[in-house]
Amino acid sequence: MAKFDVGFWDEKFEPDHFVYGEEATVFLREQAHHLAPKSHILVPADGEGRNSVFLASLGHSIVATDRSDRGLAKARRLAESKSVEVDYRKRDIHSWEWPKAAFDAVVAIFIQFSEPKMRSYVFDQMQKAVRPGGLVFLHGYTQKQLEYGTGGPPVLDHLYTEELLQASFTGWQMLRLEAYERVLEEGTGHVGQSALIDLIARRPAD
Repeated sequence: MAKFDVGFWDEKFEPDHFVYGEEATVFLREQAHHLAPKSHILVPADGEGRNSVFLASLGHSIVATDRSDRGLAKARRLAESKSVEVDYRKRDIHSWEWPKAAFDAVVAIFIQFSEPKMRSYVFDQMQKAVRPGGLVFLHGYTQKQLEYGTGGPPVLDHLYTEELLQASFTGWQMLRLEAYERVLEEGTGHVGQSALIDLIARRPAD
């Protein structure tokens, strides 16, 4: 975890340019149609704001968090430049008491800086944060990404498999669970052939 402390992210986001670009990830642009109009959405560990700003541009109500002051400052700048409103909050997803059943969806993009034990906590919290019938969007790298080194943590235990995600969301309706490869061009941070995985799951109705 030390490698991914707040100092790491402040340094990562220090350049004036947007390290991961200003456009939402392709996954989110392709799959946002699953979201009901005017959804209330949580975007945890949002970094420089590209995904929260995109969702706000679609008319959704967005709460987005990050623990890096530098990342939050850039996210607010991006939102202002795109003339959208996002409620940005400084939070650490590992210690924050996540709201319960407060959101129509949680959209978690490239949040693979948690060790396995803490990742289980984060998955549990994001599941509890959505209302019954709500959605979790999760997008990240598979273990094959270590062969490419084009982004993401160089730590095997931080990467996803379909089996891991299936087990982590037992009892949820799987709208999408797919591992695949794609060439990414996201700023300077994610560039080149990448081994990706998507999950979109619906919380069971009570």
